[in-house]
Amino acid sequence: MGEVTFEEIPQDIFTILGHHADMLLALGRGDDINAMHAPEYHQSLYRKFLQRLDGVSVDWEGLYSSWPPTEEKLYELDSDVHIADPAKVATANGWDDSDISKIGETVGPWFGNTLSGTHREPPAGWADKYEYYTLWDIFGKIAQVFQETERYEALASVHESMLETIESNLPPESDRPSAALVTFASDEKKAWGYKMNYPGYYAAHTRPMGVTDALADATGDGYGEDGRNITLDYELLLEADPDVLLVLGPMTAYHDLDDIRTNLEEDTTTRHLTAVSEGNVYAQGARRQGPILNLFQTEMTAKQLFPDQFGEWPGYVDGEAYPAIPEDERLFDRQRIADIINGES
Repeated sequence: MGEVTFEEIPQDIFTILGHHADMLLALGRGDDINAMHAPEYHQSLYRKFLQRLDGVSVDWEGLYSSWPPTEEKLYELDSDVHIADPAKVATANGWDDSDISKIGETVGPWFGNTLSGTHREPPAGWADKYEYYTLWDIFGKIAQVFQETERYEALASVHESMLETIESNLPPESDRPSAALVTFASDEKKAWGYKMNYPGYYAAHTRPMGVTDALADATGDGYGEDGRNITLDYELLLEADPDVLLVLGPMTAYHDLDDIRTNLEEDTTTRHLTAVSEGNVYAQGARRQGPILNLFQTEMTAKQLFPDQFGEWPGYVDGEAYPAIPEDERLFDRQRIADIINGES
């Protein structure tokens, strides 16, 4: 991510992807964001979770949808800092290294990391200097930009405590279910599968569970590199036959979990899936996660996979908030997180 210096703490903040916006929200800077990719999508997603954090909210509607960004718009926004990965921007049509450098020098510096999501290979010109980081390492570096290291450390402590609880209570590997992380197309019998145990922050909420990824050895045409993401037809999904299906998308306004379950139950192929016949089809949020989403998704995934160890997942109701969980069954303290974000800890 390199080194940047500032004469004062940045105020106007440009972002692209949701993990960076999440980090800024966690640092109390959510209202200072002037751009992000698909702002309405991210707003609909985050509002589901933030209803469980007192005093924490987002209003991202109407922000500039920043992927792919245009050079003209970046000059117009005149941001103090671009919390975005310049190596990612280098993959967009119409951008070259000189354009990126010029924005960094005349508008505001670039500081962010995106390719660590799946340890994607950097574009030409970046391979020799690119480094991969964990989600929480990226968050820690961004916290330094805003002189919020104490707030980062407080949130990281909650996360570490939750991981310790999960890791110390996992059942033996032989007793863990197989699972698959998928997205379903809305209008055709197709799905996309994602590797649950790969390095990178895209799997930061599934990798700690140590389950067998039913799609670990699956191959197929995909839009991701190195087989990390694959296009599935229903026959390939049935061949993998996971015990649990974790479905991305239903916690936004763009997918309906009840419709997905009904389609799976009525289809002549997917009705035979173990996860479908046993009622183990669960909603997930998103893989591009920052610290806030990661806390909630780690909790929900632990409950979806291991209800005997971590308490039953109450289920997600389409259009409603992240479900209420009894205080003694929560894997992290909501009020503690809200207080940290609100600067009241």
